[in-house]
Amino acid sequence: MRTITWLILVLAIAAAIYWFGFYEPQSVSTEVVSDVMVSAPAPAALGQVDDARVTGAAADDGNWLTHGRTFDEQRFSPLTQINRETISGLGLAWFRDMGTNRTQEATPIVVDGVMFFSSSWSRVYAMSADNGEMIWSFDPKVAGEWGRRTCCDVVNRGVAVYQGKVYVGALDGRLIALDANSGEQLWTVDTIIDRSRDYSVTGAPRVANGKVFIGNGGAEYGVRGYVSAYDADSGELLWRFFTVPGDPSQPFEHPEMELAAKTWSGSQWWEFGGGGTVWNSIVYDPEFDQVYLGTGNGSPWSREIRSPGGGDNLFLASIVAVDASSGRMNWYYQEVPGENWDYTATQDMALADMDVDGVMRKVLLQAPKNGFFYVLDRADGTLLRAHPFATVNWASHVDLQTGRPVLNPELDYLEKARWVLPGPLGAHNWQAMSVDVEAGLVYLPTQDIPFLYTMPQDWQKTGLYQRRKGQWNLGVELQRVAARIVENFDSAPASRGYLKAFDPLSGEARWTVELPHYWNGGVLASRGGLVFQGDAQGYLSAYDKDTGEVLWQFNTYTSILAAPVTYSVNGVQYLAILTGTGGGDLFGPGGIDAGETLASGKYGNFGRMLVFKLGGTEQLPPPALRDRSIPEQLLTAVADEDLASGERLYFGHCAVCHGFAVRAAGAGLPDLRQMSPGTHETFAAIVLGGTRKSGGMDSFADVLTAEQAEQIHNYIKARAFEDREQLLGNKETGRLTWQQD
Repeated sequence: MRTITWLILVLAIAAAIYWFGFYEPQSVSTEVVSDVMVSAPAPAALGQVDDARVTGAAADDGNWLTHGRTFDEQRFSPLTQINRETISGLGLAWFRDMGTNRTQEATPIVVDGVMFFSSSWSRVYAMSADNGEMIWSFDPKVAGEWGRRTCCDVVNRGVAVYQGKVYVGALDGRLIALDANSGEQLWTVDTIIDRSRDYSVTGAPRVANGKVFIGNGGAEYGVRGYVSAYDADSGELLWRFFTVPGDPSQPFEHPEMELAAKTWSGSQWWEFGGGGTVWNSIVYDPEFDQVYLGTGNGSPWSREIRSPGGGDNLFLASIVAVDASSGRMNWYYQEVPGENWDYTATQDMALADMDVDGVMRKVLLQAPKNGFFYVLDRADGTLLRAHPFATVNWASHVDLQTGRPVLNPELDYLEKARWVLPGPLGAHNWQAMSVDVEAGLVYLPTQDIPFLYTMPQDWQKTGLYQRRKGQWNLGVELQRVAARIVENFDSAPASRGYLKAFDPLSGEARWTVELPHYWNGGVLASRGGLVFQGDAQGYLSAYDKDTGEVLWQFNTYTSILAAPVTYSVNGVQYLAILTGTGGGDLFGPGGIDAGETLASGKYGNFGRMLVFKLGGTEQLPPPALRDRSIPEQLLTAVADEDLASGERLYFGHCAVCHGFAVRAAGAGLPDLRQMSPGTHETFAAIVLGGTRKSGGMDSFADVLTAEQAEQIHNYIKARAFEDREQLLGNKETGRLTWQQD
């Protein structure tokens, strides 16, 4: 009895530490007790995928062999057992709690009845795809402080499986090869070229023709983008393609960098980093033996800062076709010359054969952040179409002759703040689209999310910009847009989310479904006549792919960003999806209306794998409502200038994880407005002393003084007070005045 009492006490203490902490502990579950945990005997010869098998994957309908199912990455399934007529019988077959309340974004790979996927902190799992029995799991043991060095949570978008190996890019920049049968590490390589910069890896590697291709992230922190190709068997580096030039006083790494350097100006772009990171989309084309790289935004965002005097700044916001064997460029197309808005071209690309103006073309399809849907001839990069698929005001159209967007001069934010659509979350982000070639449609998660672009205050005052190590270096003022939205929450430009059936050749939407929130999940379409998508309200829905009519819904109680996949085992079709939200949404579930539109704001962020089949009868445990109340704040008299300083420091160091205006960015990241008295008392020890470093909350003593930490603390308490008053209906009580306009 005494033992049980002590056990309950220990568990209660552990729960309290977790609940009131700044970050979740890194341990996923009691099952993972070492780097590799083997739960069940593995079937012989797992993960037997090769190029021939993936090339023929269109006919291999029971498996999901690569990130986009096949090399063309259309994410369209030929399975028909789950269809319009049978969808009413779809039920939960099994689920597994992944032991995380952080964002889950991975696409599972399913090979011969075994599912391989990753979760937060780059952990990898192999399970029986029909019943969820764990075969093995692998923890790369990413150090907790890497939570501070990543843009958008400790996410991982998936693994690659090839010739009996499973490959994962770890958050800290390692590329790791695992034995598909046992989960044991076979080799690891460091993909990062400069450890003094905050690089990270969140994207899924691609494998083809004996090579593993991997990019990186970190443009917001000031890094230089590149993609590396490694030998799939040994891990030997075969080639590396840089996406932006480095220091021009040094030799160019390859001829393309000499070409690119001519499009940059000024004297500091290489000190800022330049950006152009390939953090998501890499697609292999076996017909041309080339790899398409979707490159990212500039670093900083503002071209006037990183490249004063102008220039197209190659190869930012571009699609670059690289010879897969040599690593040399075949062609490029730049979607946004002189990129100025965080308009990445890192969103999913798909390959298809389509009749364009009476001619069969091998095309590449992409819906990037900037709001135009591009159709390119992938043989040479010729632009064929560029229709808007969402609300766009930064450009009137794309000139098909020059391939360049025609900018709207009225929205230049160099001299005056401007509301621009799309904003940095994009008209479409990394959440997957699905291509139905037979119907000539793309099923596309879209969003209208405006952003107030304005130059940073220090640049406005002095014309100079100082890179800040360990912080976001955007070259725009986050603080001011947040202040405007908080002050005018009811009148700020509305943000909306949609699911669209879009014709990329005509530019018309066959149908559109408006969703309650803008930040929703990826899409899967099937020959069964269905389109599946998870959304912010926590519903996994099946739509009629011809009309957009909702035919089926399942309440997961958790907001969803990942895309579903479908596969079959022993003649039974399954549908699988990971739940959990967060990512790049800096407003997240901590907003005033979070409990109305976000399931994770209402119930919490439950990281689960959910798998469905016809006749499934499993039930999820009903969750309790999340306590969203904000405690009464013990405010002290603080000068307005100190609160303004705390606000600037918060946006420089804290907003990336804890959200604009202290409204929690990710449901798994604590809402600092709800800090307990004990956390308030130990605030300095956490922020400066690193007492919760192992869980992801690294020490900031290298960039903050004790006085500055206290200023941040006072700003957090003041913001909590203001939002508490709003929630209580006292909108004018204690109105804060320090925000700088």
